[in-house]
Amino acid sequence: MPKITTLEELHAHYEAPVPTSLKKVARHLTPLYRRWIEGARFAVLSTVGPEGVHGSPRGDDGPVVRVADERTLLMPDWWGNNRLDCLRDIVQDGRAALLFLVPGTNTTVRVNGRAYLTDDEDLRRSFAKGDRLPATVIVLEVAEVYTQCAKALMRSRLWTCGDLSDGLPTTGEILADMSDGEHGGKDYDRTYPEYAKPRLW
Repeated sequence: MPKITTLEELHAHYEAPVPTSLKKVARHLTPLYRRWIEGARFAVLSTVGPEGVHGSPRGDDGPVVRVADERTLLMPDWWGNNRLDCLRDIVQDGRAALLFLVPGTNTTVRVNGRAYLTDDEDLRRSFAKGDRLPATVIVLEVAEVYTQCAKALMRSRLWTCGDLSDGLPTTGEILADMSDGEHGGKDYDRTYPEYAKPRLW
């Protein structure tokens, strides 16, 4: 199949940007953007580095990020699988983006900027969950923030279509398939929720 390899070829297939798509872009967190982001418990962190690109779901039981000021977001890095894909990218490159989603609204908010990691003890302690601290904190310096077009969530009916997971392979099944039965399986799926509870933070 043919490849589109120039911007001229790309633009030939599309009209000019919708004016409001450009007008809504801010170079810092306005009061309304700040309110929206502080109401989000879930975001997708996207990064780029020498090994390629990575996307990582991030969630918390309250705001997924803390707004330090109109140009700075703070995200604790809680226990995960220790692949560190996004964190390696941040250390080696720094370009990063967050896409915030809130159940019940088709509005999404995107923040683009540059990130770095810190292990500052006082900052880590400010995120403490009982006796647990994040290993590091991601500091995202805001370059631009804007709402994304709602049509993707409207088309997919993400919040209203119900449970569509019936018949899909489980994580346990995928692990068993990828490891020739060495890991995963039904026991993994059955025990993972209890296993994960004390490790959420």
